[in-house]
Amino acid sequence: MATPRTPRADGFFMPPEWAPHWRCWMAWPVRESIWPDGLDIARDCYAQIARTIARFEPVTMIAEPATVADVSLRCGSGVGCVPMEHDDSWMRDSGPTFLADGAGNVAGIDWIFNGWGERYTPFASDAAVARKLLAHLDVPRYEAPLVLEGGAVHTDGAGTVLTTESVVFDSRRNESLMRAQAEHELCELLGARKVIWLGEGLADDPTGGHVNNLACFVAPGVVVALTSNDPEDVNYPVLQDNLARLRAATDARGEQLEVIEVPQPKPKKGSNGERLPLSYINFYVANGGVVVPMFDDPGDDGAREKIAKAFPKHKTVQVPVMDVLRAGGGIHHITQPQPTGVVES
Repeated sequence: MATPRTPRADGFFMPPEWAPHWRCWMAWPVRESIWPDGLDIARDCYAQIARTIARFEPVTMIAEPATVADVSLRCGSGVGCVPMEHDDSWMRDSGPTFLADGAGNVAGIDWIFNGWGERYTPFASDAAVARKLLAHLDVPRYEAPLVLEGGAVHTDGAGTVLTTESVVFDSRRNESLMRAQAEHELCELLGARKVIWLGEGLADDPTGGHVNNLACFVAPGVVVALTSNDPEDVNYPVLQDNLARLRAATDARGEQLEVIEVPQPKPKKGSNGERLPLSYINFYVANGGVVVPMFDDPGDDGAREKIAKAFPKHKTVQVPVMDVLRAGGGIHHITQPQPTGVVES
């Protein structure tokens, strides 16, 4: 059953990526139509990512009942599995956004999920994943009044939220939603005091422009941002605009942000000629580790070094992710961290 009050009123907030995790949740690929090279290749890539994260923290995969054995076979004994019906495999978006109160208690947000503005159907099973998982965990559930996904929001855990106008104000998600109302709802849901708005997302991003491809906090007041130095690149104006917004912004403490620029990889095309939304920002922070995407690109090493420098107490590991990107997502999209509820200073 949903909790009638707001998370903020109950002392909950969305913790930062680097807060301690109880485990990482993932969802086994099942929508065959989005994988141009087939489910087998996609599942092998998911399994490699799951095994890598499992070096740092427990990982559990939700899977269609008929595929549970396949999860065990490909992922090995270090990755758990919970049978659960689902439509797609982007756990950051269909799963609950977990909250903490800093004292060891955990809750979750159940966003209204409509397949990224009905871009992908069917989505009824995915729309029920957050509710089912929170019930499975016996964790308090807060029903969100917004159509949104977990990959659309990012936080420093200290009162500041990053998101994009292209997703929150998407007419296929939240028609007629006003900025003041959106900021109020986001702050109440995420336990925040300040929303920093970026504009649009990457070209051909099937989510409509999730922030987790654009920028993320690596510490309070410090953001890594995807950039482009090529004025001829289709993403150049979008990334320049977002960079300018970040440089002009202040966080919930009233402090200007330190922005670490990470150049985007060279363009790669999908099976239908679309520009794939490649981004080094789409990484996962685990307990003591950071799992960074690798694109067989000249910029791979430089991106890893910058992210490693931002997390000096973590071990940085790169994983090839092109077999995930061919369906439009990345490491951050397919992972959902469940915090311990305790937030370290």
